[in-house]
Amino acid sequence: MDRYYASSNRYDNPDRVYRRCGRSGVLLPKVCLGFWQNFGADASFDNCRAIARMAFDYGITHFDLANNYGPPPGAAEEVVGRLLKEDFAPYRDELFIATKAGYDMWQGPYGSWGSRKHLMASIDQSLMRLGLGYVDLFYIHRYDPVTPLDETLQALVDIVRSGKALYIGISRWPLDALKYANAFLRAQGVPPLIFQGRLNLLDRAVQDEGVPAYCAAEGLGFISFSALAQGLLTSRYLEGVPEGSRMSRAGSLKKELLTPELLDYLNRLDAIAQERGEPLASMSLAWVLAQEGVTSVLVGARTPDQFKESLKCLDSPMFGSEGLPLYPNKVF
Repeated sequence: MDRYYASSNRYDNPDRVYRRCGRSGVLLPKVCLGFWQNFGADASFDNCRAIARMAFDYGITHFDLANNYGPPPGAAEEVVGRLLKEDFAPYRDELFIATKAGYDMWQGPYGSWGSRKHLMASIDQSLMRLGLGYVDLFYIHRYDPVTPLDETLQALVDIVRSGKALYIGISRWPLDALKYANAFLRAQGVPPLIFQGRLNLLDRAVQDEGVPAYCAAEGLGFISFSALAQGLLTSRYLEGVPEGSRMSRAGSLKKELLTPELLDYLNRLDAIAQERGEPLASMSLAWVLAQEGVTSVLVGARTPDQFKESLKCLDSPMFGSEGLPLYPNKVF
């Protein structure tokens, strides 16, 4: 195994790469590396290593995980734990590592959702897989309609006070619940750092609800997952479903989503991107970053070059008042 030495130029352009996360002391890369796909036990570790190294060499310090990322659940954290041990140990204090809990992880009544039992067990399991004493950011991964919010939120407070996480994040909660969480956590002296929600050119529901605007007003960051709509907002599907693509395999992206109407819309967007002198993916990410309240976008990758291509959005032309055309139908 060759020893990894990070690029000495990785912090040469901080204004280009980073944004302040709400009104906190944290600066996050505008484009962050997500580990939802392509970092499970079925992936090539050498390829995972190459993606992570390349990202960090470009100053991408934020790695976003969850306990259920795989396959199987837990595998992505194990991969990153190995990377932290073998490659990134000298750079741990430069990295901002996030993980989450709340989706299915083990059998029985405590293996998911937002109970104190689940969250306390989950943070310990995640730290063990990652080989860390703490994570920088710990999210509740989804809204639990049954567990009292106070129970979930108090567990998050106690996780921070125990030193197992530095900051708390909220993911995929409705706006009213987010407002309650913000007030509760601030009263406990552990204000939420960031909200994670899906915002892209095919899904603006969180924006329509007013979440990014609320985050901006309250001093929370906002980070968009699936900012490229699992690859739909790239050039990959402009002529249909290619062999080897995520949509060609049974999984989270279904073939029936790519209707003739959606295909026409994607090609219209691509024409606009060409007029702007950039790839469709770059324009799509730049649009998200241009929205009110947005701190960062999360991008996954199958290869180092694919992630590098996403970084082109850091140099995208500004959007004027005209914006981009809306897609009238619900996709996800």
